[in-house]
Amino acid sequence: MLTTLPNLLTLSRIAAIPLVIVTFYVPSPYGPWAGCLLFTIAGVTDWLDGRLARLWKQQSELGRFLDPIADKLLVAAILFMLAAMHRISHLALFPALVILAREILVSGLREHLAELKVRVPSSRLAKWKTGIQMGAIGVLLVGDAGPTFLPVTLIGELMLWAAAVLTLITGYDYLRAGLTHMGDPQPAGKVAKPSGAA
Repeated sequence: MLTTLPNLLTLSRIAAIPLVIVTFYVPSPYGPWAGCLLFTIAGVTDWLDGRLARLWKQQSELGRFLDPIADKLLVAAILFMLAAMHRISHLALFPALVILAREILVSGLREHLAELKVRVPSSRLAKWKTGIQMGAIGVLLVGDAGPTFLPVTLIGELMLWAAAVLTLITGYDYLRAGLTHMGDPQPAGKVAKPSGAA
């Protein structure tokens, strides 16, 4: 049901996207810090919606559909804006592209396997990837508005590279786990487990 609190929290991440984009046009230091704060709140809702859905037994197909879409839209929009506003270096575009390409690949794979009634749970490594990726984006949103004694943008870009490396590993794991089920004639109810899946 769309009006359950977990689903409303998921929808709030989509609603946060234009607000974060607006912060790119607000002068420093207010804009960067406001963008980081909004993104952090959105990240908390990502953790909270799944936890509440399990706790209150409000898990639904709609929630499973909306949750990854909200995450990917938020990440893609911010990475695009960071690149468009020249707040990351040209080299940092490569890990950003790797992350976006992996998200598209895994989304397509999950959609196809869903039609075969095969679930692909998140692996532990994928959760680490998400954590590092979210941290990197938060740091990059602050950028030059951060403490002058720290190379904030460089730290964020290094974290983005680390997330990209984990992205390649987990993307390969998901692809390998998913491909083993694509030839199954009746794979209903199966679970494709990437290596390291909980």
